[in-house]
Amino acid sequence: MSNLHLIEHPLIQHKISLMRDKNTGSKEFRELVAETAMLMCYEATRDLPLKEVEIDTPVAVAKTKIISGRKLAFIPILRAGLGMCEGAIKLVPAAKIGHIGTFRDETNHESVKYYSKLPEDIAERHAIIVDPMLATGGSVNMAIKELKEKGCTNIKAMCIIASPEGIKAVEDANPDVEIYCGAVDKGLDENKYIIPGLGDAGDRIFGTK
Repeated sequence: MSNLHLIEHPLIQHKISLMRDKNTGSKEFRELVAETAMLMCYEATRDLPLKEVEIDTPVAVAKTKIISGRKLAFIPILRAGLGMCEGAIKLVPAAKIGHIGTFRDETNHESVKYYSKLPEDIAERHAIIVDPMLATGGSVNMAIKELKEKGCTNIKAMCIIASPEGIKAVEDANPDVEIYCGAVDKGLDENKYIIPGLGDAGDRIFGTK
């Protein structure tokens, strides 16, 4: 059974279309990434456990619900994941943030880790990996491996656009990890970029190309 959650909400689909447009500038693109991540985070946190509490309102005592159990951590994959983290943290401002840095070896298209800094209590948290593009799945699988080695057992991956190849790679290596994405594109080109995609998300977020 697939752990893929394709989020087809109209607002998300509209924003993805604007991000795909090559004429969308860095400022607008950056805002769209953050807004889309916030909307996707709403779906990715839908199953958080709740507990009932009593709260004094100005009028009476109310029985109501709050989030219980483990807290959240967002893990952006550097550098493009930072753009999504900005939106997600607005929805859950108390969440901790870890960082995992990877780069692509252009000779073999493999992901290479160069940096990792995670919250000390990551084993006690629900972790959501954020990266706009799930292309080969190499970076996400590397992040999952890093989290599992630190004792984290509740892991989700959240991306804006995914390829079938990337989804399969993550599902094959980590069948316990749920994937949330806004679109599944045709596939990868010879350079392992998503087609039609939206280009290099990091360059478009930070205006470096």
